[in-house]
Amino acid sequence: MKRFNILSLLIVFFASSCSTDFLELSNPNDLTDETFFKNKAQLQSSVDAAYANMQSKGLFIRHFFFMHDNMAHEVSLNPQHETDKRQYFDFNFDANHQGIFTYWDNCFRGINKANFVISNQDKFENVTQDDINRALGETYFMRAFYYHLLVTRFGGVPIYTELTDIPQPRATKEEVYDFIFENLNYATELLPDRLNTDGGRATVGAAWALKGKMHLYLGEWQAARDSFEKVTGYNLVADYMDNFLEETEYNEESIFEVGFTREFGWSDADTWWNEDASGMQYVSLRGQEYGWNDWFNSYPSDDLLDEYEDNDPRYVANFYTDGEMFNNGTEVVSLPDHRAAWKKYQNYYQRPNEEIASGINHRVIRYADVLLMWAEAENELGNTSKAVELMNQVRDRVGMPRYGTSEMNVSYPVGNKQQIFDAIVHERKVELAGEQVRLNDLLRWNLAESFLAGTGFVKGKHELLPIPQKEIDVNPVIDEADQNPGY
Repeated sequence: MKRFNILSLLIVFFASSCSTDFLELSNPNDLTDETFFKNKAQLQSSVDAAYANMQSKGLFIRHFFFMHDNMAHEVSLNPQHETDKRQYFDFNFDANHQGIFTYWDNCFRGINKANFVISNQDKFENVTQDDINRALGETYFMRAFYYHLLVTRFGGVPIYTELTDIPQPRATKEEVYDFIFENLNYATELLPDRLNTDGGRATVGAAWALKGKMHLYLGEWQAARDSFEKVTGYNLVADYMDNFLEETEYNEESIFEVGFTREFGWSDADTWWNEDASGMQYVSLRGQEYGWNDWFNSYPSDDLLDEYEDNDPRYVANFYTDGEMFNNGTEVVSLPDHRAAWKKYQNYYQRPNEEIASGINHRVIRYADVLLMWAEAENELGNTSKAVELMNQVRDRVGMPRYGTSEMNVSYPVGNKQQIFDAIVHERKVELAGEQVRLNDLLRWNLAESFLAGTGFVKGKHELLPIPQKEIDVNPVIDEADQNPGY
């Protein structure tokens, strides 16, 4: 499958767009919405720009995985772990936390780029209707995607439906979800399937999957099931580990992923740490940060490791242990002081060190996740046999005993709704470890207070992040009264 790459030109062109930039100067020599959109290439490049903020420090290059893994306590921290990342782990961040602002800021930058396309659709020239449908479908999806990142972490946020220099007040959580569904409804009507688009672009399957996830988070089980049933054309790949290697990206299990590549090199070290869109890269820091033979800031928690059943192949696929071989089988892993280290998303299978920059894509939604969410919806609707069948598809791929058998009934019986739910909790934890879904699972299941007891988590506060103080300071229609509880 072909893939697309985001041009650095677009990063420069759109970098100044942000929800908190209410006063901007115009350069008459720059391209504008009056001089742009004159051909297919210009339309496509403007769409590509809407994807670019995923490749930023605030999102999938760095803070996204630290924020979610640390707050979910899927990881333990080595002593050198940086203070601002440790604050996620200890739940002692506040509204001035720079990483939280960077997450917020990059989401709104992405939204603004999507709005640039959507707001100018009457200006498209020299393109076919199919080109227009695809471009709008992708930007509606991306606008929904960024808002889903925001609403799950902050609750209600400002809604921007068009390009504007007028700051917007904080909307309610319900209004944000409604806006997400509105955008995804457009996306499901306009987007092609995975076989008719380049790898890395939004597809109709991705739109249905995200829509189902949003309904699931709201406890709207029927709507969630109806959405998941429409995620077609995907399958579980035979080898679980193929979901996390560079050579097997955009496979038939991948529904949506953030593309990274070392093909174009990467910028000098200073740009890694920029807080705005100028810090975008083609490569990820995930491997360098977690790698046992590199910075080794994080390692899998004992609680996570203990969740795996004996002989589960996913344990070996997800984690390195002392004495294991790496670097094409030429060197031996040395972990004398740790029970395990991360293997998922690491490059050690092909080289001895991460070399700072990883080109392994970040899989955001894959079909195994959809099957398990679908199983959850079926269970809540009383369709227990269907729920068990969907879970067993995930088990069958790795050759583990099926739910409902005498062997599994010893540890995870599935005789009633609660037992099936417990099995779903277990299966999601071992299947999706280190994929930044555990935090949202704990929160929506109302298990965070008990599971995170003693970590600093405070019920009624840490379900949400604080609205960044920088947003409160510059947005005249948001003030301290709009801050989330407890901050």
